[in-house]
Amino acid sequence: MFTGLVQSLGNLRLLTEDRLEILCGFSYAEIVLTDLTIGDSVAVDGACLTVEEILPQGFIVTVSPETIDRTTIGQRDRTSTPANLETSLRVGGKIGGHFVTGHIDGIGKLVSSKSTATSWEMRFAAPESLGEQWVNYISRYLVSKGSIAINGVSLTIADCAANGDWFTVAVIPHTYSNTNLAQLQPNEWVNLEADILGKYVEKLMGATQNDRSHKHEIITPDFLAANGYR
Repeated sequence: MFTGLVQSLGNLRLLTEDRLEILCGFSYAEIVLTDLTIGDSVAVDGACLTVEEILPQGFIVTVSPETIDRTTIGQRDRTSTPANLETSLRVGGKIGGHFVTGHIDGIGKLVSSKSTATSWEMRFAAPESLGEQWVNYISRYLVSKGSIAINGVSLTIADCAANGDWFTVAVIPHTYSNTNLAQLQPNEWVNLEADILGKYVEKLMGATQNDRSHKHEIITPDFLAANGYR
């Protein structure tokens, strides 16, 4: 479990098809490596990976086929952009973002990034080749003022299309300058994890992953009263 508050940046290198080396810069190494042990979980651009070997300035992980297929990690040999890193939440630790599981739902792309007086307004949508994945695993959970993790960064959805085709976030200067969001270019892919609370609500309301066309009754005061809410 993570909170979406990035602790540092790390450089990734594919050793083999399924093994990945993550090296931290000298200014970040202590933050990530202090108390890190084999078997610990680290969110790498939002994807929860297990530490298998610890290096003087980093660590090595093995990536499953599902993670390679569902995340941008399989594209890492094509970019030098550093990855966002966050070690797992400790019992009693502060939850400054939102509950992030590290299980990526799908991939989005940066459409635009615009600087304003107080933040960077960033818009994301589905890559052309991954439209079905977006519809099945992303758009259904996009809610204005809801939470989403982008490359492991906990952010609030500022606005979104009614049909879920796109969403925007407002990134404050501290987050922008201390994560790899500042280095994203238009059309570059990012890992997305929808808010776990929304998934549980959907499940409890009767929808299933195999029933994408499930129709819910409109929630009204009368509906809530009939179902025990007073």
